[in-house]
Amino acid sequence: MVDDRMPSIMTACRESSTLYQAADGRELPLLLFEPGDGTRPRTGIVVFHGGALREGSADGLAPHCQKLASRGILAVSAGYRLLGQGAASIDDCIADVRRAVEQFGRLAALRGLEAPHLASGGSSAGAHLALAAAMIAPSEPAPAPEPGVAAVVALNPAGTDLRLFDPAVRRHLEHQVGIAAGRLTDYSLIRYVRSGNPPMLIHHGTRDEIEPIEGVRRFRDAMVRAGNECTLREYENAAHGFHYPGNGAHFDDVVDITARFLLDRIAAN
Repeated sequence: MVDDRMPSIMTACRESSTLYQAADGRELPLLLFEPGDGTRPRTGIVVFHGGALREGSADGLAPHCQKLASRGILAVSAGYRLLGQGAASIDDCIADVRRAVEQFGRLAALRGLEAPHLASGGSSAGAHLALAAAMIAPSEPAPAPEPGVAAVVALNPAGTDLRLFDPAVRRHLEHQVGIAAGRLTDYSLIRYVRSGNPPMLIHHGTRDEIEPIEGVRRFRDAMVRAGNECTLREYENAAHGFHYPGNGAHFDDVVDITARFLLDRIAAN
């Protein structure tokens, strides 16, 4: 269970930035946010922005990372190649996410954090990328033998159950993300649910117009049936992107619940 109480210790936030090497060799940004009082972070998370794989930047989730860092968490926001801007398909985006997670692990190790204390996550398409990297094997559409992270936090994730879309929508999405016809369900996350998936916390609005709540509930139920921990926090009448500051009244709740999940679930490992 996720305890909704706000962590009691809050500190200032220290910000810095570095680069990591994308799968094609170019350099992409990693924005680092960590406790500003010099204390060692208790856990860490790397997150990936939304934008339908065509828009957005690492700055998009900076407000979330700042607040998480003030609660004793190393929070890193990573960029990745976008479609039409270096990425030919979603596969390139996933490849970059894998590399960002690896570099995040190295940065976390320098701060005394080991792999069992590290999570990944993101918003919308970025949440899908983080989940895909943790659940799908790098070389083929098969379940990943190892998730690479100890937990995943997904903010209004896309692609939880792509089987729910009708054929015309599937063909459109395949064209949009640069994959061959008939391959969309290779990226449907529910397909890769198995015992041993990492614990997950999902935040989702009941009126999400991009990813209907029904698909997210089906994914949650499949995870639980497989014996995995998967907590779905539903936000009544909230639309897609509800978790950003200034876009409704949910930003603080989302960050506080996420902080408690990270601190309670993996910081003590």
